[in-house]
Amino acid sequence: MNDCDRTALFSNGHGFVALNSPVKIQILDFLNGSSRSFDEIVKHTGKAKSTVSVHLNDLRSSGLVEEECDQDDKRRKTYYLKCEHMAHSQPPILKHYKNVLDTLASPQLEKHGCFKCFFRAIQFGFDAHGINSDPIMRKIGRDIGISISLNFVSKDIEVLVQELATFWKRYQMGTMYLESREPLIIAVEKCFDYKLISTIGKNLCSFTEGIIEGTIVHSLNITCCVQEIECCGNGKERCLFVVHFLNK
Repeated sequence: MNDCDRTALFSNGHGFVALNSPVKIQILDFLNGSSRSFDEIVKHTGKAKSTVSVHLNDLRSSGLVEEECDQDDKRRKTYYLKCEHMAHSQPPILKHYKNVLDTLASPQLEKHGCFKCFFRAIQFGFDAHGINSDPIMRKIGRDIGISISLNFVSKDIEVLVQELATFWKRYQMGTMYLESREPLIIAVEKCFDYKLISTIGKNLCSFTEGIIEGTIVHSLNITCCVQEIECCGNGKERCLFVVHFLNK
């Protein structure tokens, strides 16, 4: 599926808005993380000013984007997101969903654990129906990370990772440790259902990305983005997450 065929779901706080306009999706992707001026959006999209203006007006009417005047120049407007990316369409992937369902119906269920299979069945079920749920899984993970960070006390990033690693071990989610300091890379080995996962050719841990990100952001009041760079879903022996600090 090409980007021009993609349908994306965004939440504006009142409900979902589905978009299949490549330019509108490109604009929203560009605004993710920071506000942008009209001229910056025009340059990024490569479209005419009149075309960009129409798309921005549509996005504003849908409650996905808001505009504000520059404090130094009232004639200059900037635009920022008023929505969150929840999911987008993809070609259906049926194989892995069927494999998990077969496990649920077999004696292997006791070996792998019922709730572990349920978790993957939900994730692969979205894939099977042509929905990439990574954005909303990441968002839910981030919310969970903020919640569990209320139990952590450290204001030092390395000690905070140790606290999170202790949490990971206590609840049998795998072995977490600090792999590198510059850049900051967190590793997870033997994640809670690693025996259930075969190589499927894609990263699987958007949920964990969100948990790590939410924990760091809430505990240290630091803006960051966590990106998985290695995953057991891609045949790796462990999962690696690099932390990009955005205001460091």
